[in-house]
Amino acid sequence: MLDDGRSTRGKRILRVRLNGLWREDAVADNQLLVDYLRESVGLTGTKTGCDGGECGACTVLLDDQAIPACLTLAVRCEGRSIETIEGLAAGGRLNRLQRAFHEHLGTQCGFCTPGMIMAAEALLRRQPAPSDQQIREALAGNLCRCTGYVKILESVRAAAADA
Repeated sequence: MLDDGRSTRGKRILRVRLNGLWREDAVADNQLLVDYLRESVGLTGTKTGCDGGECGACTVLLDDQAIPACLTLAVRCEGRSIETIEGLAAGGRLNRLQRAFHEHLGTQCGFCTPGMIMAAEALLRRQPAPSDQQIREALAGNLCRCTGYVKILESVRAAAADA
């Protein structure tokens, strides 16, 4: 154990602000953020896809920046703010992106949807009225095998217009 009491042989206490609430959990030094979210916390909206940062299914927000949770060690998030798809809905009501994806058919099988929405959320926070090119660039790291992306782009446009 370290003098500060925060680490023991390959494990440590992780303190993060997760979906607006501070929490502490014991995590292994090598535990990925996606595994921490899914297995330790039970937030399964963050999907495990490629395990290599290529598909975007695991996209979450870390201090408002879209990041691949499959390439991020949980311990690197110490003291920081993490937001998942579960954190976007407030009071049981979908946020504007979630609603737009539902209303504009931006979801097919749904596997990529949480990552797409989180990447789009990061974009809309920094650019409330994005161009089509900015939307495409923001979603470039997210793959969908079911659609031609048209409905996804329409959904993000609709959410931006709803602001």
